[in-house]
Amino acid sequence: MAKTAGLSHALDPPAEPWRRRLIRQLLYGNVDRNATAKARIAFALAAFAAVYAIIALRLVLFAAVPESQVARRTVNSDAVATARPDILDRNGEVLATDVRMPSLFGEPRKIIDVDEATELLTAELPDLDAREMRERLGSKRGFVWLKREIKPQQQQDIHRLGIPGIGFLSENKRVYPNGAEVSHLIGHVNVDNQGIAGIEKWLDDRGLADLHRAGFALDRQQKPIELAVDLRVQHALRDELIAAAEKYKAKAAAGTVVDVNTGEIVAMVSVPDYDPNNPRQANDPTRINRLTTGVFELGSTFKALTIAMALDSGKVTLNSTFDARVPLRYGKFTIHDYHAQQRILTVPEIFTYSSNIGTARIALSVGVENHQKFLKKLGQLDRLRTELPESAEPLVPKHWGELNTVTIAFGHGLSVAPLQAVMGINALVNGGYLIPPTFMRRSEEEVRALATQVVKPETSEKMRYLLRLNVEKGTATRADVNGYYIGGKTGTSEKVVGGRYSKTRLLNTFTAIMPADKPRYQLLIILDEPQPLKETFGFATSGWNAVPTAGKVIARVAPLLGLEPRFELPPAERLILARGG
Repeated sequence: MAKTAGLSHALDPPAEPWRRRLIRQLLYGNVDRNATAKARIAFALAAFAAVYAIIALRLVLFAAVPESQVARRTVNSDAVATARPDILDRNGEVLATDVRMPSLFGEPRKIIDVDEATELLTAELPDLDAREMRERLGSKRGFVWLKREIKPQQQQDIHRLGIPGIGFLSENKRVYPNGAEVSHLIGHVNVDNQGIAGIEKWLDDRGLADLHRAGFALDRQQKPIELAVDLRVQHALRDELIAAAEKYKAKAAAGTVVDVNTGEIVAMVSVPDYDPNNPRQANDPTRINRLTTGVFELGSTFKALTIAMALDSGKVTLNSTFDARVPLRYGKFTIHDYHAQQRILTVPEIFTYSSNIGTARIALSVGVENHQKFLKKLGQLDRLRTELPESAEPLVPKHWGELNTVTIAFGHGLSVAPLQAVMGINALVNGGYLIPPTFMRRSEEEVRALATQVVKPETSEKMRYLLRLNVEKGTATRADVNGYYIGGKTGTSEKVVGGRYSKTRLLNTFTAIMPADKPRYQLLIILDEPQPLKETFGFATSGWNAVPTAGKVIARVAPLLGLEPRFELPPAERLILARGG
């Protein structure tokens, strides 16, 4: 009997693990078959619901997160063109903005037939190189760009091909609605929407590029950048410069309009320019921005700085006289006057006749060291920094002696960026304040914080008188636009060719102040190598080309700048000098 019981115990099945017993209890339990079936169905529904919930969450993620952010996680080292803020002119006109454009990419690991995919894609995009396409699609990478910024119709045609591993991403493409109109000012971007010149590069340098890398600048909800430029004035200036370059057969032309009291650059043009929508043109060395990137000897325009220095020192007055009867000899060099009077001249006569001899003697009367210090104080010996990354270092003599002071006094022997000369002349007419130029809007508080007094107010008053006098009866009479009381100074500089000054290759400048009695704006005109014409009687100096060009610009832009015409104003002696005295 005991033996039988032991055998029965040995034949019992092994104990069921507790986990399996729990699952069986949950699925089958001790209920009937209907309840068991319902439990199984509920369990299956719960599993399917979980799967679909995960899919739904992924779809929501792709819809809610900007496409470029998803793309960034996908493409690894391949950059996706992210968004940039709009750039506006002072009146709210759009100068640069983003549009969404499809770009074609491939995932080589998902490509089934590389040769077939290459053949189909190059048939739709014949500008693509088949060999390069095959190499990209045959690589081991997870993501490769195939073509950036394709047309919507091309996207549809490629989509219909149904090639596995080929897809599209919408990227931001920078567009410039005004084309070349503001190219040297705005600059341009590369294919990844990264600024590489002008204001566009300035935006990246001041933190936009870092935001992109951190993933915080992915949509267009960024505050627009408002510049000081006025697109209407920019257009008129560019139009007249192009016409002048063509008329006088100049190799290039440039100009700028600057607010003398704030330093705001209202317009800046350098032609030939380029279309930032096609930035390859920017690589042409003839298309540089001559106002900031180039440095030049500006000729007699610099006489305004020399005479202001002398008047401000107290060693010279408007009634002072200097001997200009014979050329000034210095070693092997001889200084001549273009409009030689061959007599003793007063300071106003030296300015209106643009006497090199008289100006050189004025500079020597102040002294070499004081001359150098004055130009340093007016920002002419250091690189000018603005928002534009492109700027040039002035070419300053290494050893500054008397001969340097003699030639620099009338604008030879020192090469500066034209925009920094504009800054210096602004200080001579705005009451004596040196204000750094800017492409951004600037408040009165910002101006007061930046302005530095460099000449006395009474010196500024005398310079306004001299500039107006020069338009009334000096070298700039062709810029006397009726009603706007213009002041100005001409400059004709011989260019250095092969180490020597050329008599036939000239750089002509004219700076105009409007109006001369209460200056608000300065206009600078530059013509590079203008040619003599029959109507200019064979002359090619500034008074025959740069000055009349400025007159045409003033007639167009003065109303746009809010300058109301005033007629029958008295001459400078009565309106300006009497007030200053």
